[in-house]
Order: sequence, then C-alpha cells, then structure tokens
Amino acid sequence: MANSPWHHARNSSVADDIDFEINGQELQFLEIELDPGESAVAEAGAFVWKDAAIGMTTVFGDGSGGGDGGFMGKLLGAGKRLVTGESLFTTVFTHNGQGKARVAFASPTPGSILPIKLSDVGGTLICQKDSFLAAARGVSIGVAFQRRVMTGLFGGEGFIMQKLDGDGWVFVQMGGTLVERELGPGEQLHVDTGCLAAYTQGVDFDLVTAGGVRSVLFGGEGLFFARLTGPGKVWIQSLPFARLAGRMLAASGSRGGQNRGEGSVLGALGDFIDGNN
Repeated sequence: MANSPWHHARNSSVADDIDFEINGQELQFLEIELDPGESAVAEAGAFVWKDAAIGMTTVFGDGSGGGDGGFMGKLLGAGKRLVTGESLFTTVFTHNGQGKARVAFASPTPGSILPIKLSDVGGTLICQKDSFLAAARGVSIGVAFQRRVMTGLFGGEGFIMQKLDGDGWVFVQMGGTLVERELGPGEQLHVDTGCLAAYTQGVDFDLVTAGGVRSVLFGGEGLFFARLTGPGKVWIQSLPFARLAGRMLAASGSRGGQNRGEGSVLGALGDFIDGNN
C-alpha cells in the first residue's frame, strides 16, 4: 500500500497496528487488511465484503474488549452508543486463517472517511454523533456532553458528540469535503455547528453569537457559531448529511421552507435559532 494519508502499512513493532486503504473520492470505502488473530470493529450496516477467512461476530456495545464491570459495564457502554444515535450492537471481524485477509466497509453518505491514530492525538477524539465507521479492536466509544448551559441548549449537533478513546486506528465518516485546521494556543476559529466534524481533546468548544437581529432573521445562518479555541486539531465537513437531507425534503415539498439540519434540543424554537426555519 502506498505511503499517504489514505493508506497505511503496519509497523511490525506495534502489535495492535493494522493495514488499511481508503478508496474513492466522494463515495469512499475502507479496506482493512488483517493478520491472523487481528480484529476490526465496525458500525452495524457498514460491512461491504470480506475474505472467507475472516469471521464476523455481533457483540453488545462497542466491542472494545474491556471486561471491567461485567454485564453492567457492557450495558452502560451500549447505552452511551444509543445516546449518540448508534446501534446497541457492533460487529467484530476477526482473521481466523493464515496469511493476510481483507474486509471492507463503506460510509452510508457521500463524503470522506478520516483515518486517525488515536495515540497520535492524545488518545481521544471528539466527533459528531453517527460519525464512527470502524476501528481496530480496543477503541472505546463514549459520549461527550457539552458542560456549558448555553452550548447545551443552542449547540445543535454539537450538544451530544461521540468520544473515541484508545491508542489504535479509528475511522470516522464526514460529509462532503474535509478540511483539517491546526490551532495554536489561544487561536480561535468560528464554525457552523453542523459543519464541525471533529476535534482533539485540547480544543475548547463554546458558542459565539452570529451577529445582530437582522443576521438572525434574514441571514439564514442561525444565532450562534461554534467557537473553537486551541491548542489542537479541528476537522470541518463541508456538507453535513442533515443539511443535505433538509434540502431534499424542502425540494420534494413534503416540508415547506429550508431545513439546514442543525437543530437544537429546543425543537422548533431551536430550529428558528439555528436558522432552520
């Protein structure tokens, strides 16, 4: 496999390292190459194809293999996945044969698949809910709640996010084109709440008003932007799926007006505040 951000060949000194290749442009799919005994964990419904030597098992929770807490621990982990919009179950793919074997996964929406080695970003990645696609076995999927009251009320998609912990490879799906920004200490970036795809743990997430009353009523951009403060990395997606779905609904006439898809926990009021109506 070529040496690029979309390809990776394992380091023989790292036991949990996996090979992978991401193919395609706007409709990408992921191929993971496993050695005997290695496993990959994927979101339910992401599977495309596999070599016959790879067995698949559906497990309760995120398949991270953490035995601490027994059944209650697994139940809590599955509950966290449910909160972030994921299935209660994941599928573990294990190479049970000889040599190398491959398994492929695909995102259900047009966009990009982002590969991240968690050990390279401090062991934690915070991303939009529904972003998780697949990972090397051992990655834990949790919940990141916004602690600030205003952010929780008006943060839209940013109110409840996924928290991925571990030291191996994880693959997250983003909508449209993906942009990576590196923020220095104290450096700030304003992003539409729906377009904020992921960020590292050192980045502070808050809200800032988008402008005056005229901007709120007629600008169509909502009342708040996400304010990201460094240090750390931020990934921005150009087309959140909720925005695309809202445009399709509006075009079909099943719901009048424009739905930008970045609604908040306030329901219809949140839609107005965030520019959905």
